[in-house]
Amino acid sequence: MALSARNRLAGTVKSLDTEGLMAEVVVETDEGTEVTSIITGNSADRLGLEEGAAVNAVVKATDVMIENE
Repeated sequence: MALSARNRLAGTVKSLDTEGLMAEVVVETDEGTEVTSIITGNSADRLGLEEGAAVNAVVKATDVMIENE
């Protein structure tokens, strides 16, 4: 599969919480950062997601904000 998004973060599904129609997927990247995504439960099922599965978190955004604390 080819995607136009260039921001791919390889990692492992740390947790998967499916509730109702939606699923919260927490991915621990190979660098140790956690990325959380909310997807449909049907998509989680179709992708065969489960804890420990190797996945890519693909980020596609039109805006990225930076805040200096």
